[in-house]
Amino acid sequence: MNRIEARVKVTGLATYAAEYPVEGVTYACAVQSRIAKGRIKRVDGGQALEMPGVLAVLSSEDPPRLAEDADPELALFQSREVAYRGQLIAAVVADTYENAHAAAAAVRVDYDPDDHDVRLSADHPGLYRPEVVNPGLPTDTGHGDVEAGLEAAAATVDVTYETPVLHNNPMEPHAALAFWDDEGRLMVYDTAQGATASRDLIAATLGLPPERVRVVSRHVGGGFGSKGTTRPQAVLAALAARAVGRPVKIVLTRQQMFDVTGYRTPTIQRLRLGADPEGRLTALEHVAYEQSSTLVEFAEQTAVVARVMYATPALRTAHRLVRLDVATPSWMRAPGECPGMYALESAMDELAYAAGLDPVELRVRNDAETEPDSGLPFSSRNLVACLREGARRFGWEHRDPAPGIRREGEWLVGTGVAASTYPARRLPCKAVATVRDGDFLVRLAAADIGTGARTALARIAASTLGVAPERIHLELGDSDLPDAPLAGGSMGMASWGTAVVRACEELRRDGKEGRADTTEEIRSDAPLARHAFGAQFAEVRVSAVTGEVRLARLLGVFAAGHIVDATLARSQFIGGMTMGVGMALMEETLTDAEFGGFLHRDLAQYHVPACADVPDVEAVWLEERDGALNPMGSKGIGEIGIVGTAAAIGNAVYHATGHRVRQLPITPAKILVPRF
Repeated sequence: MNRIEARVKVTGLATYAAEYPVEGVTYACAVQSRIAKGRIKRVDGGQALEMPGVLAVLSSEDPPRLAEDADPELALFQSREVAYRGQLIAAVVADTYENAHAAAAAVRVDYDPDDHDVRLSADHPGLYRPEVVNPGLPTDTGHGDVEAGLEAAAATVDVTYETPVLHNNPMEPHAALAFWDDEGRLMVYDTAQGATASRDLIAATLGLPPERVRVVSRHVGGGFGSKGTTRPQAVLAALAARAVGRPVKIVLTRQQMFDVTGYRTPTIQRLRLGADPEGRLTALEHVAYEQSSTLVEFAEQTAVVARVMYATPALRTAHRLVRLDVATPSWMRAPGECPGMYALESAMDELAYAAGLDPVELRVRNDAETEPDSGLPFSSRNLVACLREGARRFGWEHRDPAPGIRREGEWLVGTGVAASTYPARRLPCKAVATVRDGDFLVRLAAADIGTGARTALARIAASTLGVAPERIHLELGDSDLPDAPLAGGSMGMASWGTAVVRACEELRRDGKEGRADTTEEIRSDAPLARHAFGAQFAEVRVSAVTGEVRLARLLGVFAAGHIVDATLARSQFIGGMTMGVGMALMEETLTDAEFGGFLHRDLAQYHVPACADVPDVEAVWLEERDGALNPMGSKGIGEIGIVGTAAAIGNAVYHATGHRVRQLPITPAKILVPRF
C-alpha cells in the first residue's frame, strides 16, 4: 500500500504551515538578543517604523497582553530581562518578507549586560537534584549496595561519557500563519506535532479558552521532537496579527531555529559497573549531569535506561541539573534513552573486554526477567532474541576476538554491538468514524509528521471494519477534530490506533457513527513494564592515516510488537539509525563561551548524514505477540532506531583501533591525537 499522501507530496500539492493562501497576509521578522544575560534598557523601533511597508514593532516597550502564568519561553516581550543569546526580544511586521527583514535590522536595542555562565561541568557549584525528570519520573532510584557490589566484582569499569548539544534540524523550518476572525477566534496554521496540544498551549499563553483557538497542521516536514510543543513563532504570529489586524506569517530561518526551537541537552554521564567471574552484574551505577535554562526547568531522563535493561543486585541511577544562561533544552528523538543508552551500552562494551567475554554474550547473561528497578513483569521482552538474530545475520561469529587486529591497507576494520530500548506508552485519545457516500470517514486530531500515520491508521480502520483500505478516508491535523495526543514519545500510533479501532467497532454496531474516548480503557491498564527492545550491529573502517571513520554496515533487529505496515516501519527504523550515525560521527553544536549562544547555526556547519554516509543499512524485526499493549498489539517504533546506534558505532571504532573515544562525536582528531 502506497502512502495516502504520497501523490500530493511529490507533486507539491501538500500544504505546509507557511503555504496556506490567505488574503492580505503580512510578514513578521524577529529581533534576537545579542547578549547572553542582562537587561534591555531600551528598544528603539523609530527608524524601523519609517521604513517602507512597516506596520508595527512589537517589544517590551509596550508589552502585549498575555496570561500571567505563560510559559517563560513563550511569554514574548513581557520582561526586559535577557536569559540567553538569541532570545526573541522584538519583532517587526511589514507588508513583505523583505521589508520586514530589512526593518528588523534597523531596530536598535540598548543593553545592560551581565556576566553569563554557559558551561556544563560535573562539578558545577549550581548542580542540584530536580524533583522529577521527564516525563514525571523519579530523579534518583536504586536498590542494593552498589559499593559492596563493586568491591566484590571480578571485573569493574568506572568511566565517564559525554554527549554534546544536538539540534533536531527538521527539513521544514518552524513556521506559523495566524489571523483573528470577526468573532475574535484565533486561527493558527502551525508546524506542530500535535494540533490539540498546540491549541491548548497557545490558548493558555494568550489567556484564552481553548475553544477560541484553532490550530491546523495537516502536513509537517519533520520535527524529531522540536515541534512537539509550541514554539515562539506561533505565539509571535498570533500577537502580531492582533496588533496589525491582518494575517501574519512568520518562518524562522535555519539560524533562528538553532536558538529558539529546542535542542538535546549535553550530558556528562558516569557509569560504574561490576561483574562476577561468570560475567553477571554485581552492581550498576548511572549518574547523569545535564543543563537547563534559567527560564524553564527541563530535566532529561537520561539515566532511566539503567532501570530497564539488565538484572543486577545493586542499582543506582541519578540525575543532576544546572540552570545556565542558555536556551531551554527540549525534546529530541528518544530524549533520555538516546544519550543514556549511548553511555550505558558503551560501558557494557568496556565491561565485556574487562571480563574477557563476548559483548553479545555479556548482554545475554544479564537479561532481566522483570524490570530491574520496579520489579514489574514485562508485557513482553525479546532482547535476547534480537541479539541472537542480529549476531546470526551480521556474521558475528567471524569477529576478531581482540581489537586492532584486522587491517585492509590503511583501513582498520572493526565491529560493534549495542542493545536498545524504548517505552511502549499510549495516551487517551478520541476519534469519530462515520459512513460517507458508501465509504468511511475517520476523524481525529492526530498528526502525520512524515511517518505515514495516515496510511497506518487507514489500514487499522480498514482491518477493523473489514473493508479495503481505499474505502477509508481520514481527516487529521486540525484541533477542531476529536482530541488526540501529539506525535511523540513513540506513542502516537498506539494512542490513535486504539481510538480508531474502538470508533470503528462502535460504527459496526451502530451502522452510522462510532465515537471513541479511550481514557477509561487506558486508565484500567494492568501494571506492567511495557518496552520495545532491539540490537544494533555496526562495522566501521577507520583510516590509520587520516583518522576518518567510514560506516561499512549497520544492522538493526527489533522486537516492537505487531508491525502495522512493513514499508513504513522499515523507513522509520532506518531513519532512526541514520540519525544515530550522525550522533556518533558528526553532529555537534558548539556553545560560545565568550559571548553565549551557539557557534554552529546552519547545515553547512552542523553536519548530518548524507546517503554516502550510510551505504549499507538494514532493519528487520521479530514478530512479537503482546496482548497487553493495545488492540493492534503494537509498540512505538519512531525512536528506538536511534537508541543504541551511536554506541554500536563507537564500540566498533574501539574494536577497529583499540582506542576508546568517550566523547561524541567521534571525529578524526579524536582518533589521531592519542597516536602522537
